[in-house]
Amino acid sequence: MSSQQIAVLIDGGFFLKRIGKLLPQDQINTPEKIARCVRKLCFNHINRLKGGSAKLWQQHLYRAFFYDAEPYDGKAHHPIDNKSIDFAKSDVAIHRQALFEQLRKERKLALRLGKVNRDHDWSLSPRLTKTILKTRQQLAPLQALEQLVQANAAPQSVQLHLNANDAEQLLNAYRFWQSLQGGDVSLGLRQKGVDMRIAIDIASLTLKKQVKTIVLVSGDSDFVPAAKLARREGIEFILDPLWQSINDDLFEHIDGLQSGLKKPDIAIRVADETTNQNIQNNVATPTTGN
Repeated sequence: MSSQQIAVLIDGGFFLKRIGKLLPQDQINTPEKIARCVRKLCFNHINRLKGGSAKLWQQHLYRAFFYDAEPYDGKAHHPIDNKSIDFAKSDVAIHRQALFEQLRKERKLALRLGKVNRDHDWSLSPRLTKTILKTRQQLAPLQALEQLVQANAAPQSVQLHLNANDAEQLLNAYRFWQSLQGGDVSLGLRQKGVDMRIAIDIASLTLKKQVKTIVLVSGDSDFVPAAKLARREGIEFILDPLWQSINDDLFEHIDGLQSGLKKPDIAIRVADETTNQNIQNNVATPTTGN
């Protein structure tokens, strides 16, 4: 039994998005640097929970769990760029797979991977929804064209007379559709199995009494049922939203709120050599966690 140990559970998608706002790019631009950031986050949490005792910090770590999903490896035809996309060969997929390989080498780190499914076809970015709805009104002058075509069953040519306002409306609609770029649409991909794996591990760690404290790095409230179970069984439950604000009512379901990384406005730009040395001194020969 490891009743005094600490488990750190990291929602990988959330973590990777947030560190882009907390740290400069030159500190997170390679899989090795991101893995180092994971170690630093775990170190800071344990250092704080153990009262500032940084020596042999990994002895207090039961395991770090990193949850993410295998990149989508299907193919699709882009409706705006008019080209075929092999998602398995995209920069995002290659970078994520390289990160997974690096994390598999880390000591006391278990990689938990879900999958990404194609949920629906291409869709326009939500930020453009209001604009695209406006084009319906802007295209109203074409109603006269429809009437002209219907009046002449087989027209050789149709001449449409527009006033200046109607012409401008049509031009605005045309300009909008011509301005669309590849990044304005996205394929309906959905991550599956990640939240379930987090909940199962919280329940398993709790019911088997493998740890005394669980630190969850996440930004949503899906953890609440699992947190309730852990706290009822006497487990200390700490939430790390990486400085993202949380709803006030979530505080009743956790035992503490703290972050393993510096606040954005005081984020470390130059690595603390003493801290990093302590981390490196306690990283033994890498092994794969499962």
